Amino acid sequence: MADLQDEPQTSPATPVGPGSLGAEDTPAALLPGALDRAAALLSVHPVADGCNTLVWTLRQSPYHDIDTPDSGVDTDIPRLRAGGVGAQFWSLLTPREAAAPDQVVSDTLEQIDVALALMRRYPDSLCLALNADDLADARNRGRIASFLGPVPGRTLTDSLATLRAFHALGVRILAPAGAAWAMEGLTAFGHEVVRETNRLAMLLDLTGCPPAAACQLAAASKAPVIISHTAAAALNPHPDNVTDEVLLALGAADGLAMVSFDTALTGDSLHAVADHVDHVRAVAGPHCVGLGAGFGAELGTPRPAGLTDPSGYPRLIAELLDRGWPEADLALLTWGNAQRVVRDAEFTARAAQHRRT
Repeated sequence: MADLQDEPQTSPATPVGPGSLGAEDTPAALLPGALDRAAALLSVHPVADGCNTLVWTLRQSPYHDIDTPDSGVDTDIPRLRAGGVGAQFWSLLTPREAAAPDQVVSDTLEQIDVALALMRRYPDSLCLALNADDLADARNRGRIASFLGPVPGRTLTDSLATLRAFHALGVRILAPAGAAWAMEGLTAFGHEVVRETNRLAMLLDLTGCPPAAACQLAAASKAPVIISHTAAAALNPHPDNVTDEVLLALGAADGLAMVSFDTALTGDSLHAVADHVDHVRAVAGPHCVGLGAGFGAELGTPRPAGLTDPSGYPRLIAELLDRGWPEADLALLTWGNAQRVVRDAEFTARAAQHRRT
């Protein structure tokens, strides 16, 4: 295992704002004061980012020090703070396809171990979040709340014990995509999985699910579902982008579609990313749009200009302010919607547990 358990390292907090990190990628000029307004908004309503793959990157290159902006990866604590990130969902998926279910489980446990080691190494900046109160508490203490997941649904075959074990380790999101129990309609076991995630207050992440499966899962779950890393298929018909049909289903179920900064999904400019955010808001509603950039790679990964690392978030918020977004909707986009779906999942779990007693 990578040596992620060195003595804790601390770094001074970085003010939210455009700063110098990634400044060479600044897009077209914004209205005067827009960046200042964006920074002010993010200081109160920080970004809850739905997707970061740093855990996998650290497994491959374990000696990056994310306490400095020269770490060799696009995600580090100074850039997260400069971008106003207050909560991060750390993806535990791996890009490789393991042949056997037990290998998928082993890979996932390794991912969890690296994620927890990351928090032990940087306790003054990162802290594990298990619920909505933890998200708020971390924000109030100036730390970045760390929400673990998703884990792959392929880890579950014919037993829910693995799901409960992941939950006990701190995982709070499950991704059904690619799982036999969700590929061509929910099987009987698939319905059990949905009920158990609801009981455990775990979110279902429908990223990568075909539209029909996504709509069925959204309807079957009593708690809101999320799509942590996507964009609008109406603007770019990429297979990982979400259709308007699914966006409408998410809106009806009070779910959350989190827009990616992957150039293959959104295009190569900040303006294009803002177009996708606009579209999701227009179709699903302002209560159902969030941000899931997909940072966490080594430097050089293609990103939209102006959004090459987490420090670019104020520029995106400034662009949306320029487009006339009310600050109330921006507060939902950055923080409010993510906190709501986590809290609603907890309410659903309490109701389920009450019915069982």
